[in-house]
This record gives sequence, C-alpha cells and structure tokens, in this order.
Amino acid sequence: MTTVKLISTLMLCTFISLVTFASHGKTPTPTEQTGFVKELEMFAGYLGTWESNFAVAEGERPVIDVTRWERALNGKALKTIHSINNGEYGGESYIFFDHDKQALVFYYFTTANFYTQGSLEIIDDTSFAAYEDVTGNENGITKVKSTSKLMGETISVSTSYLKNGQWTKPQTRTYVRSTKDVIFK
Repeated sequence: MTTVKLISTLMLCTFISLVTFASHGKTPTPTEQTGFVKELEMFAGYLGTWESNFAVAEGERPVIDVTRWERALNGKALKTIHSINNGEYGGESYIFFDHDKQALVFYYFTTANFYTQGSLEIIDDTSFAAYEDVTGNENGITKVKSTSKLMGETISVSTSYLKNGQWTKPQTRTYVRSTKDVIFK
C-alpha cells in the first residue's frame, strides 16, 4: 500500500469512528436539541427572514425593513441583521446571556455610525422587551425601548425613542416571513 493510500485509509477510518461515536450512545443536550442555550430557547420561533413595510405619510416613498434572525456561536448567541430599503441603513446585533449580570444582553451596530447596548426582559414564551442605551446618534436619540411578540407567522414590534429628553409615541410595525435578502451597500 502506498503512503498516500495509507493516509487516505487512516483519515477515512478516523472520520467513520468520529461519526459513529458522535451519533451513538449519547443523549443530545438541550442545546443540541433546540440549537440554543436554555436562556435563548424562546427565540427559536423567531429564526428566519422577516420583512415589514413601514407606515409612511401619503406621497412618501416606501420604507421596507428586511431582517434575518439566526443562531450564532454554537447556540450561545442570537444574531440579527437587517437593512432598510436595500441597504440605505442597516444594522447587526448579537444577543447573549451574560453570566455575570444573569441577564440577556445585546450589542447593536449600525451603518449610521452609532451603536446601542442593552438588555432584554422575557415577558412570556413569545414576547420580550428590549431596553437600549444609544451612543453616537446624531438625531438626539439616547435610549430606545421596544416590545416584540411572535404571533404565528408575524412579529409585532412596538418601539419608542428617548429623543431630546422626550419619549416618542410608540410606533408599531408588523413583520411577516420573507424570502428577500438582507442587503448592505
């Protein structure tokens, strides 16, 4: 047997052994069963791509937000990315359980040169509230609070902004499943 054939045979045997070991005699952990650590399990139904056509005043051009929710970092984080109007604005966030704070926290980075950090409060099996501190926003927004609720094939999001010291009236948007891509320029 040549050296190349011997190495190939050994690699194949190692691969088969690993697959056999990994698939037999082992009870899957909760993370392997759901894809997330227990603190993030409630987000499984949110996974996938969604879009919302924002309400705008008559005569204004449409505002369409496309967002994708995905499992990240071996199920220890949730990643969301979104873009508005094919990349005019967009952002990316990571949500994870902070063991020191014993809380779900997140960071959100944007194409508009500002970022937010905050915490999430689970309301029930399908709803959560987010509280954000904003850094670097040029429009006077310093805090954001929102509530999201998964309702079958839609997500309802209600958001208020602390702008120039005053909370704005909540804006509610409905997201539906989508096949569109999240686009950045």
